[in-house]
Amino acid sequence: MYVVTNREILTGKTGLDQIGKRPNAAGPHELRLVEVTPRGKGWSVSVLEDELKKQEASQLIKGFHLPLDPAQTQYASLKVACDLVAKARKARRHVLFFVHGFNNDLEDVVKRATDLADRYGVEVLAFSWPANGGGKVSGVASYKSDKRDARASTGALERTLKKMREYLTMITDAHQHKLLEQATAKHPDNPSARDALYAKLLEAECPFTVNAMFHSMGNYLLKQMLKSTVTEGNELVFDNVVLCQADTNNLDHELWVDAIRFRRRLFITINEHDFALRASRMKSGSEQLARLGHFTRNLNSRNARYVNLTDASWVKSSHTPFAEPAARNAELFQFFKAAFSGDPGEEGMRFVPEGNWFVPR
Repeated sequence: MYVVTNREILTGKTGLDQIGKRPNAAGPHELRLVEVTPRGKGWSVSVLEDELKKQEASQLIKGFHLPLDPAQTQYASLKVACDLVAKARKARRHVLFFVHGFNNDLEDVVKRATDLADRYGVEVLAFSWPANGGGKVSGVASYKSDKRDARASTGALERTLKKMREYLTMITDAHQHKLLEQATAKHPDNPSARDALYAKLLEAECPFTVNAMFHSMGNYLLKQMLKSTVTEGNELVFDNVVLCQADTNNLDHELWVDAIRFRRRLFITINEHDFALRASRMKSGSEQLARLGHFTRNLNSRNARYVNLTDASWVKSSHTPFAEPAARNAELFQFFKAAFSGDPGEEGMRFVPEGNWFVPR
């Protein structure tokens, strides 16, 4: 899998130790791409060179019919975009962009992303910011340290989303143009037959959607990005967006949530018993307002579908309902499976109008 990160890169280290706990030395907006592969009980980690070799860039441009000049410098992000699309098309797997929360080192992120990929059959692209819990500090200081790192990482997230959209649009447009040429060559004098074949080719060769899950404090990072005066990252990239157990204020959340762009669904999960959000609220005393992911009032977003998991079987006090609880609760699994596949995950759930939320039956 690939990880986009603004963490520091440590020379002379091997494996996951190459990726440090602090922001990149060149600044928190500086991004690097890392390829992580399971190897035995550990991981093989390769930090990609920023610039692609001319031969590799030329092969990608030719293979994907891209309107790029192979003589110009191309970057590792092109390789990652092409690899993800190729894997998604070949395996007919959807792509999930995953942003983690508080106090996660890279090993935590990789394990979580691997579980998501295996459990839900998706290709995961993870964005990892330096959420190390403040290093040696703990408690309130640790939590506040990660909030500072999240605010500092908004530019890196925005650059990532902007670049994702650019490459996805380019690759999709080029692929659609190639398929249209094939259909036109097959039926040059029959527009109806051409269009029917073109639609069939699109369905057969472009079966995947691109979706996103922001978990815990990853939602705070998204919120800060959306509050920025320049939000080039808030373009139409995702089919579904899941704000899972959001560690952000419930108060006025609709002001930034309704700014999120998506094609099909925007879900917000809630668990009133969430142990991590309960602890999060207590970390700053009376200053910390009710968290979006564990509060069942003031659910006023016009665009979001709230999913109340408080009483769902096996959820209990979980902060990660997409993990172990979903392994035990088939309805919960189906919700996340649908949400990560660009489908309407609330189908089959019961709507509770007085609370403005859906609940698993």
